[in-house]
Parts: sequence; C-alpha cells; structure tokens
Amino acid sequence: MNKSSLSFWMTLTGTVCWGVCFWWMRRLSLKQNSLLDQLREQGKRIEKLSKIEHDLIKEVHPQVNEIKEGMDEMRAAAKENSNPAPSASRKKKRLWFVKRAAD
Repeated sequence: MNKSSLSFWMTLTGTVCWGVCFWWMRRLSLKQNSLLDQLREQGKRIEKLSKIEHDLIKEVHPQVNEIKEGMDEMRAAAKENSNPAPSASRKKKRLWFVKRAAD
C-alpha cells in the first residue's frame, strides 16, 4: 500500500466516522429535546395544580378559623357541663369519711 492509498482510506474512514458521530449526536439531541418538552409540560401541569390548590386553601382558610372558634366555644360549654353533681356512691363515701372523722 502506498502513501496516497493509505491517505485515501484514512480520509474515507474519518468521513464515515464523522457521519456516524453526527447521526449519533443528532439522535441524542432529539431525545433530549423530547425529554425537555415533557418536563416543560409536566412543570406547567404542576404549576396549574399548585395554583388550584392555593386557591382552594385560600377559600377554606377563613372556614378553618370559624371552625376553630366554634371548637373553642364547644370546649368551654363542655367544661361547664363536665362538672356534674356528685354521684350517689360519692355521697356515700363522703358520708362514711365524715362519720368516721366524727367518731
């Protein structure tokens, strides 16, 4: 093989390698662009859902305060009603202690 023949084959091999490399990079680039488009769409959907969630929370927030106020009132009423009159067995025990202390 002479010098010009070797040069020809090396140039041809380099050109084929360049073509394969170009095709491979183009393929990767298309996949990356597709993935980036999917991520953008996903980001838009998440942003939309977050906005809806935020609007719902803003709508419910005043109701939460009203519920808390109502619960405070219910607690106060429950505490007032939780001091029932002593039961009959308690009265007997007290009387027994009183009688025993008197003896």
